[in-house]
Amino acid sequence: MEYSKRIDSEYYQKQFLTYENLIKAKGGIELSKLSNFLIGPFGSAFTVDNYTKNTAYRYIRGKDVKPMKLLDDDNVYLPEKDYNRLIKYALKENDVLISVVGTLGNAAIITKKDLPAIFSCKSTVLRPDKINGAYLLVYINTKFGKNLLLRKERGAIQKGLNIDDLKTVLIYVASSKFQNIIESLFLDSLKKTETSKKSYTNAEEILLKELGFKDFEPSNEPVNIKSFKESFLTTGRLDAEYYQKKYEEVIEKVKSQDYDLLQNLVSIKKSIEPGSKYYSDEGIPFLRVADYNKFGLTEPDKKLSNEFVKANQELINNLKPKKETILFSKDGSVGTAYMLKKDADFITSGAILHLKVRDKTKVLPEYLTLVLNSKVVQMQAQRDAGGSIILHWRVSEIENVVVPLIDFDKQKEIAELVEQSFVLKKQSEELLETAKRAVEIAIEESEEKAIEYINSKSE
Repeated sequence: MEYSKRIDSEYYQKQFLTYENLIKAKGGIELSKLSNFLIGPFGSAFTVDNYTKNTAYRYIRGKDVKPMKLLDDDNVYLPEKDYNRLIKYALKENDVLISVVGTLGNAAIITKKDLPAIFSCKSTVLRPDKINGAYLLVYINTKFGKNLLLRKERGAIQKGLNIDDLKTVLIYVASSKFQNIIESLFLDSLKKTETSKKSYTNAEEILLKELGFKDFEPSNEPVNIKSFKESFLTTGRLDAEYYQKKYEEVIEKVKSQDYDLLQNLVSIKKSIEPGSKYYSDEGIPFLRVADYNKFGLTEPDKKLSNEFVKANQELINNLKPKKETILFSKDGSVGTAYMLKKDADFITSGAILHLKVRDKTKVLPEYLTLVLNSKVVQMQAQRDAGGSIILHWRVSEIENVVVPLIDFDKQKEIAELVEQSFVLKKQSEELLETAKRAVEIAIEESEEKAIEYINSKSE
């Protein structure tokens, strides 16, 4: 059945036609014959005012859906009454979410740990009934699936994918045996991701235990009386939230042991904010705060045009972060730290600072990264940047962040756990890449060749 007709030239690009003909030759089937569809709640059905952290009912936003994975480091939840009111939008295990507004074509699958959950109108749910869900997810993330999906986008300023167009996307339906092999690779990847997170959690627990913060509960007392001299004349701040006792107690506890100010431990480099007029489909990747978290990076949604790069080549080369640079956000989701494992071939937005450890015999970069992501520093970020609609953490405040310094052997133990976490994460990502490439080989050549490729990667 034909759901929509297109006459725009972009729809008939040579690459799209080549991929379409290849999938057709392999007996491609329209997505509507393989899956049911569910659209998320629109309008005022659910608003940001309803977000909470104290229930079991997750609300999955558009920005949580990334290629092949669902982010879960900044979850929001909704009250039980809202979940029950919106129960027809409740997700099920093996549902595949596709982002259809904003960044298009990201696809992730729902697992047991993500439930119960409701999803937003920024995504559409595929509920597979005649195809393996994990296989469908992997196929959508291959060059064939992704391009044939993005071919369906509509709109000029605000691009989107509508459900009728999604139904016509061609899917290569592999044999049941091959689908199961791909699912097995995907599940192995999930296991490694979970083990990676456990290793990282162990590192966090060691840190908090060493600092005496494991069972530490700061005061909830909203009142803290300060004189004008003790407040504004000392800090330049008049907002009452800044002086809450909980912040004071955290700082006092850190300062009761060995510590230093961040500016003494690292050099701080600022990046640039060239503006959206320089965004392009081709060019150097432009990493923004939304493109990373403490566990890693995702493919940046934006690129800076080749013209901009050419005109600013020296600056660009200088701004590319090097191995062991700690990316640290100062705007939006402030205080998110991630240490690069190798030299980067991208530049970051002005909202991300580049921190470089001055003396690795005093503080290890892996340890410092963990501390910056811990509640010890996060509460300092909350204190300094709180009270604004769009959070902004001033560099002068970041320079004066109080950083606890523990025994160097303990730093090494923590660093090893963090390193183990990232090794497992890399292995997880390699399994996903193997699964994607195997599906592509099955389409380009045969399933037998694809299985040979999988076996060669496991040797």
